Amino acid sequence: MGSHSSTQGHMKIFKIRTLKGNSKYGIGCRNLKELLEKGCKKFQLPLKSTRVCSYEDGTELSDEYLRNLPDNTELVLLTAEQTWNGFVTDIDRLLNAFYTRQTDVTEAALKLLTDEQAPQRRKILVDFIQNMSENISAENREDDKSWFEGLEPRYKNKSSYMRNSCESRIRSYMKEVQSSATASDPAVRDEYMKLIETMSSELRAVKYNGYYFDRTEEKTSRLCTAEGWFSCHGPFDMDDCSSKHSINPYSNRESRILFSTWNLDHRIEKKRTILPCLTQALLESNGRQINWKYFFNLLFTMENLKLVHIACHKKTCHNLKCDDSMIYIKRKPARKIKN
Repeated sequence: MGSHSSTQGHMKIFKIRTLKGNSKYGIGCRNLKELLEKGCKKFQLPLKSTRVCSYEDGTELSDEYLRNLPDNTELVLLTAEQTWNGFVTDIDRLLNAFYTRQTDVTEAALKLLTDEQAPQRRKILVDFIQNMSENISAENREDDKSWFEGLEPRYKNKSSYMRNSCESRIRSYMKEVQSSATASDPAVRDEYMKLIETMSSELRAVKYNGYYFDRTEEKTSRLCTAEGWFSCHGPFDMDDCSSKHSINPYSNRESRILFSTWNLDHRIEKKRTILPCLTQALLESNGRQINWKYFFNLLFTMENLKLVHIACHKKTCHNLKCDDSMIYIKRKPARKIKN
């Protein structure tokens, strides 16, 4: 777990509960240390061995993660012997066979609620039904005003905001590429800048790949379902997410804010690998033409990006390399002239 930093931040309010009890209490805190101290005091739990997790998906909190959570997010305190995978994961497994339409899922959950005797299962199902009752299908501002709280008036519908959110992430990657130009070898700086301009033009042409987050886009373009559900792709070194993390930022304001903690992670790392490789390729080009589209795809597209939940975002060195055979454009063999 991340360090319990005592750095003072803005006061935030969270709903705290334990795994066994039904009671929830609002607790104000500025950091994780303060949250744990107040929570343990309220529920009479041992501070040293208690940790705090997201009630929704079971993610263990760090100070960084806590700062990104919206107010009134529900959290659960766990003692040393307890584990929690989140009610969303639990219900997803339970109702997978019923998943056709939202109404079917809700009806299935209600049926299970009346059949199931375990208090904990009933509590989870109640939370699930409440979550499914959110105004997910609403798209326009006037149909779900609470979703747009805190956003600029220029956003008239959810998809336009989500598209812009994705564009902003891709733009930030381009800014990193541009800033690295000043650190590149002076001998190739001009060529480096020309490549950046070519990539910038391509990004503008594809509108910064904003369609990745837009649920109104074609199925082959977007990363979510038509309803707006996103699934975690898992860590860079795995084929999928073993925890089955999922989120629908279209459902409510809290999920919209929480989605900002999900990462578009580069499998082959941007700063450690791709940009140094590009600079080296320019230095060693010897008249060969750089395959800029290969580097473009590594930097800005899902050929090298993975959408990951914060718990699946490993910040260790990936140790993945660029493909040497793709760095330069292959010259076509000269045609033999027949006599």
